[in-house]
Amino acid sequence: MALVTASESNAGIARLARAVAGSLVRVGPAWLTVSASLALSLIGVHAIDIGASVTPHAVTVLGPLATRQLIFIAAGVLAAGAVCLPHYRVLGYASWVLFGVALAMLVFLLVPGVPSFIVRPRNGARSWIDLGAVDLQPSELAKIAWVMALAWYLRYKENHRTFRGLLPPAIITGIPVGLILLQPDMGTALLFIPSLFAVLVAAGAKLKHLVVVVVLAALAAPAAYPLLMPHQKARIVGLFQQFSGDRRGDLDINMQSVTAQRLAGAGGAWGLDQARSRTLVRFNALPERHNDMIFAVVCNRFGFVGGVAVLGLYLLWAVGAVWTAALCREPFGRLVPVGLTGFILSQAVINIGMNVGLLPIIGITLPFVSHGGSSMLASWIMTGLVWGIALRRPKVTMRRSFEWDDEASG
Repeated sequence: MALVTASESNAGIARLARAVAGSLVRVGPAWLTVSASLALSLIGVHAIDIGASVTPHAVTVLGPLATRQLIFIAAGVLAAGAVCLPHYRVLGYASWVLFGVALAMLVFLLVPGVPSFIVRPRNGARSWIDLGAVDLQPSELAKIAWVMALAWYLRYKENHRTFRGLLPPAIITGIPVGLILLQPDMGTALLFIPSLFAVLVAAGAKLKHLVVVVVLAALAAPAAYPLLMPHQKARIVGLFQQFSGDRRGDLDINMQSVTAQRLAGAGGAWGLDQARSRTLVRFNALPERHNDMIFAVVCNRFGFVGGVAVLGLYLLWAVGAVWTAALCREPFGRLVPVGLTGFILSQAVINIGMNVGLLPIIGITLPFVSHGGSSMLASWIMTGLVWGIALRRPKVTMRRSFEWDDEASG
């Protein structure tokens, strides 16, 4: 009997191993997304350790901020695994509820009278809920909930192929964007726009309609300048000073940008050894070097080649996600990876642009790399959603989604 039991046990283990192996093969290009997420996260831990270093020489023990980041990564990986467990359509059914919860948290941040130990303004923005051991930034989770709600809305719609039909997606987007702008957090709010366009294009919206929207927005943009906060206007003025070669703001509004560029350039082509990089980063006193300006630290440590490699990893993440979307015939599963890719790519491009002096500094983290629990959790949940969609490809007999005959429809 014992031999039979052992044999059955071995057979069960073999079946489990085959099932796991089959699942890993089935995810296909989602492996690219997961691999890029892990590589970026580990690069971030090292860069944070250098940026937060108080010792100007090489060390073998991680500092407290880098150790904390490792804990955030572990929590993010667990969250990614959790969103893989249910079928992604189950999350779709719950998408509007999740979107409502996210909006409720954004409203809570703005409610007058909330004690400062729960919602404490930082740098003038009410963007975090203090949970004691960690701080939660609801806008990070709102990005994911919005993508799922918008994808669920569009999955069987056709009216978005008309100019008037673009209004409902704009309203769905405008609600979280407006609440985030009131915090105020313009950087995060701006990220919704490229993601919205990516989802609409994937859903078959007509490019001529989207071009009209872009042109109208570009023409109206100067009218929004008087509505900006004083520090936001100063950042824009400072950027124009840098472009024109005016150095008057180098010790004032442009100090953070100039310091970041100096540190990034000091890395040369291949970067500096750890001890020298720690010394330069510490004594140049770059503000937010473990957070928004982490890319400058990466370039200082790993050089131009390292910076390009980081950008390549974001492209790899996007290729895996978009490829997964292309293999999925089910409409909700097709749109979600595209929307998430819009957030990851636009956030990475804007953050890198800030660090190298091509864009004004607007307070945006570098996904997977910058220090922060909410950002890391949201980034890994995005990865988990892509993985979950890749695990459950719809049947081949299912009709293809969002395939329209433009010539017939006019």
